[in-house]
Amino acid sequence: MILTVTPNSALDVTYTVDGLRPDSVHRVREMRARAGGKGINVARVLHTLGEDVRAVATAGGATGNAFTAELSEAGIPADLVPVGGETRRTTTILSTVDDTVTLFNEPGPDLSAQEWTSLVDTVGRHTPDVLVCSGSLPPGAGGYAELLTTGVPAILDTSGAALTAGLSGRPSVVKPNLAELREVTGRADPVAAATELRSRGAGTVVVSLGADGLLAVTEHGVWQAAPSKTLTGNATGAGDAAVAGIALGIAGGEPWPGILRRAVALSGAAVLGPLAGDIDLAHYRRELGAVVVRALPN
Repeated sequence: MILTVTPNSALDVTYTVDGLRPDSVHRVREMRARAGGKGINVARVLHTLGEDVRAVATAGGATGNAFTAELSEAGIPADLVPVGGETRRTTTILSTVDDTVTLFNEPGPDLSAQEWTSLVDTVGRHTPDVLVCSGSLPPGAGGYAELLTTGVPAILDTSGAALTAGLSGRPSVVKPNLAELREVTGRADPVAAATELRSRGAGTVVVSLGADGLLAVTEHGVWQAAPSKTLTGNATGAGDAAVAGIALGIAGGEPWPGILRRAVALSGAAVLGPLAGDIDLAHYRRELGAVVVRALPN
């Protein structure tokens, strides 16, 4: 079983508009709302693939009720920790005229010490094959290092101070993008920056390169995996789909070239999905054999 943890869960609201223009009134073509947050997106991808997955997340207030109801409707097994504050909303604006995606992310409710302890205890009641800790931390939360002491392979997908502090928990994998990697290391070269994160506690560093795929710096070597073609669409959940692929590969004992191939294929499949957490299964299956993986010098 793969366990995902989303301390700063959200109700993801997506508006589709013809174009996004400042100082203008916009007519919304379509509005969709669903349970979200990075770990929930990972769980949704794995659930779509028929994998054994469970989500741990927080939920509070009327927005939390909507979050809980949608997650149940989707059939994703979950342990939800009640919180006194209102679950946040994230708003995505999809512009059809130029295929741009604009995001507005709220900070999330303040967690009490008791609520954070309840989240940590909920995670501790499980013994998964892989633990995935994803997303920002809400105000009042402790650190991810408290969740990474379960003795199982753990993937940490966060940024900034939460990533830096989480390295003390010695995660098996961290997955920053290029900007996040540069922010926490001050280094422009991704291999050198990833090597620094490994020296600070990360087992493997997988770097999102956007349309160029993924870079993995591991104890056994360095690999880059690239998609077979450039895709356009909604890239909001592409990184979460990649994490789902990494978790699935680790759970199955795959070597890193195979893990990267799966992660890139799922990432591309997410770009073609209408909402974060959706994947185009046909593209995923085709792309598994088409992703190009090459070894790089250390």
